[in-house]
Amino acid sequence: MRAARTSAALILGCLALWASPSVAQAPSAQTSPGQAWPQRSVRFILPLGPGSGTDIGARLLSDKLSQRWGQPVVVENRPGGDGVVAIGAFVSAKDDHILLFAPTSSFTAHPYMHDNLPYKPGDLAPIARVSNTLISQSVPADLPVNSMKELVAYIRANPGKVNWAGVTGALSFLWEGFLKTEGLDMAKVPYRNAVDAANDLAQGRVQFYRAALAIVQPQVEAGKIKVIAMSNSTRAPAAPNVPTVAEAGYPSLEFDGLVGLFGPPSMPMALRERIAADVKAVMAADPMIGDRLVRTGQIVNPGGPAEFASSVDDQRARVAAAANATGVKPKQ
Repeated sequence: MRAARTSAALILGCLALWASPSVAQAPSAQTSPGQAWPQRSVRFILPLGPGSGTDIGARLLSDKLSQRWGQPVVVENRPGGDGVVAIGAFVSAKDDHILLFAPTSSFTAHPYMHDNLPYKPGDLAPIARVSNTLISQSVPADLPVNSMKELVAYIRANPGKVNWAGVTGALSFLWEGFLKTEGLDMAKVPYRNAVDAANDLAQGRVQFYRAALAIVQPQVEAGKIKVIAMSNSTRAPAAPNVPTVAEAGYPSLEFDGLVGLFGPPSMPMALRERIAADVKAVMAADPMIGDRLVRTGQIVNPGGPAEFASSVDDQRARVAAAANATGVKPKQ
């Protein structure tokens, strides 16, 4: 299986970014016990670019939280490097006013995909789950396939002739594992940009794409892409007639896209719980936030540190099970 590898140049570039004055913070930037929080501006670092569902959710929350906290909340997009750039900036900051706002699918497969990761899973302390991203399984509208079983049969009948769009992360990793487990011959076409992959799917250059519903929705509405299943554990309110992968007979593909806030491991649990409570409160007080998230292909699903940690652990276990089933070992 072709697993993406972080090149030495990328790692050196990431290290250079982390050392920049705009991100790096001395350990003294940590709030001392007993001090009020926040005492200054708070920064949300995102591994995705502007306009993504995660970015929209972060900006909606930052506006309301800045009012609640009495301090600016700034959203900083740091896409690239399969999430390593953003995570590296967050981890190296060692500052409880710099938080990671990310979908967990951007990093849960990292140990199986990259050599020499510059962070450990314990460096990301779950604070608050915000939402679940809706994950679609999509094909071109003119492909003679209308279900997951028909897709599997089509791939099996056309070995080596069917392509799928692969964007780095847990979603692609799990699909590669599924193909290997099922003995299916399907060629991967790698993409750095998720929207480019959706556009090529609409044009029939690739025949399958597993991605956030928000990414393919414009092409679905244009009648060029059809969604044959959702990977979430429950049906999507935005697509109530589309079955889940479990309902379609492929529970190993089940995957709830988790989006939330992470802090440094030194952040006290009491503060993490307070931030989570604030996130939940501002979401409950303004229904517009939930409405906007639904329109960007997400399900509002706030949760505290313990709930979020449990969800992340479950996702990591699913990735590990897929890796074990296909013989992929952790790279570090």
